[in-house]
Amino acid sequence: MISILFIAFFVLLLIGVPIAIALALGSVSAFVFSGSQIPLLIVVQKMFSGVNSFPIMAIPLFLLAGNIMAEAKISNKLVGLALIMVGRYRGGLAQVSTGASAFFGAISGSAPATTAAIGSIMIPSMTEKGYNKGFSAAVVASSGVLGLIIPPSLTMVLYGVTAGVSIGDLFMAGIVPGLLLALGIMTITYLRARKDNLPKEEPIPWSEKKKVIASSLIALLMPVIILGGIYSGAFTPTESAAVASLYGLVVGFFIYRNLTIRKLFNILKTTAENTAMIMFLIATAHIFGYVIAREQVPGKLAEMMMSITDNKIFIMFILLAMLMLLGTFLDNVAAIVLIVPTLVGVLQTAQIDPLYFGVFMVIALAVGQITPPVGLNLFVASNIANIRFEQVVKYTIPYIIMYIIALIIFIFVPQLLTFFV
Repeated sequence: MISILFIAFFVLLLIGVPIAIALALGSVSAFVFSGSQIPLLIVVQKMFSGVNSFPIMAIPLFLLAGNIMAEAKISNKLVGLALIMVGRYRGGLAQVSTGASAFFGAISGSAPATTAAIGSIMIPSMTEKGYNKGFSAAVVASSGVLGLIIPPSLTMVLYGVTAGVSIGDLFMAGIVPGLLLALGIMTITYLRARKDNLPKEEPIPWSEKKKVIASSLIALLMPVIILGGIYSGAFTPTESAAVASLYGLVVGFFIYRNLTIRKLFNILKTTAENTAMIMFLIATAHIFGYVIAREQVPGKLAEMMMSITDNKIFIMFILLAMLMLLGTFLDNVAAIVLIVPTLVGVLQTAQIDPLYFGVFMVIALAVGQITPPVGLNLFVASNIANIRFEQVVKYTIPYIIMYIIALIIFIFVPQLLTFFV
């Protein structure tokens, strides 16, 4: 059954079938052609049970909150705040791109959305100041990855639901690595800026600073409300997503006043479309996972790994290589719903904290957003800069290396990923 499952799945992927359809058809093929007596009705039952979960409601609500705040054009406000904080350093606009991406990532929870929102402002600005377009796009794409790491993060919600780990704890655990990675990006940017003698930005008058800070802090209250509400016990992660959406509507309609009923309709339409795609993927992955679990693949995989080594460090390096490979070719959502059910057994056998591994996994998969040949962030940034994909890739390599070094450090110092938990 397992052989038929994987052969059908990979053949369907190779001929261009969407991954959710490939998961469903691969599972059905395993039932039909293996001679199994399992009724096909189980497919529908398992798909339904896969999405029949209260915590999963957080997914459309966080998507809605992120879309609302993005449409409210808060990226402009966050760029202004970042300019005040880091614009005075060498290569100031590139540093602002990273700072603004960190702020926006704490609101949108999406790497491509962060790249698009910040890139559409910063790439033209950097080009005007004489920055190399490839470098500008690479900085924005690499900084956009922070959108998946700094809470609230959609991929963390998915991992928490799939692995049965507290979403609130995952959010708290993502703060330290997110800030450290932002600092790493800024360090590389600073070294490059010194080499190319890129300009610093002019000081901003204090009167202007006060306006920018006041305006941007309104938007930055959203992640504070989410995390504060969860840890104070005021509401669950799912309820916090609803509160965040309501807060976004209030800010967009009554404070920034750049949301309209027409824009809200488009936001709801986009959110519904994205939610449908994610939910269908989760549903089909659930039946795929059922077949894998029925054939005891997680246990066999754990036994195989433990037969190679029982050293946690070595096991983490094996998992890192696997995650980097998957992240290069698969979307983060697809990778999580596809492999987490299988890896849970490995984590239990190897006595690896699933909370720690969840944050580690999100970071490792996020690097795929800037890794060729897929690298969605690279495509978004290169389109904004109006240059070829290849021109961005070569400038992205130092940032990819930094992310990999950081992941290796997290293997040896796991406390960095559980500092606040």
